[in-house]
Amino acid sequence: MTDFCDAQPTLSTPRLTLRPLEAADAPAIERLAGDRAVADTTLRIPHPYPNGAANAWIAGLSNIWESGEGATFALVERDSGSLTGVIGFAINELHGHAELGYWIGVPYWSRGYCTEAAQAVVALAFSLGVHRMQAHHLLRNPASGRVMQKLGMQKEGTLREATQKWGVFEDLAIYSILDREWAELHPDAQQTKAGATASAAESLSRTEKV
Repeated sequence: MTDFCDAQPTLSTPRLTLRPLEAADAPAIERLAGDRAVADTTLRIPHPYPNGAANAWIAGLSNIWESGEGATFALVERDSGSLTGVIGFAINELHGHAELGYWIGVPYWSRGYCTEAAQAVVALAFSLGVHRMQAHHLLRNPASGRVMQKLGMQKEGTLREATQKWGVFEDLAIYSILDREWAELHPDAQQTKAGATASAAESLSRTEKV
């Protein structure tokens, strides 16, 4: 059973290790996230990517798990040990939902890594007592939407010109999946979920903001 009182876990999938980010990851983060093609389809990655920004960002993640606010993972190829991208979720304790976010470096596109990692990360979030997992993507980036669909998420709609990217208003597609829907898709995980619920609920309420 995973608990916010414990250290952030390391997750394993058939091809990936998902682990907490380390200072040593900064050069790979700057190289991969610095690609304009990656920044173009994300809301928060700047371009050009500033020197030293990855170090500062990684340092700021240190208390996210302990405070019950979420988790961020490096996606690392098990065979090569190469960092391929980043995935994580941010928890809204008051409303019981979490927001999923991810990016993959261009050399690792079209390998299914994002879907593989997202399955493990979403399972972790639901085991912690999250009721709803949601995610969004720029409407012009349908590849990200396909990841959400493969997770079993339902498209809830499109927010028209709801954000700006590089001075241009962009439409956002919104997806979500509820804990009971995830359980129906993954009945083998239900026992783990049941065992984690009480502890996770206590962890979520511990940091609840009004």
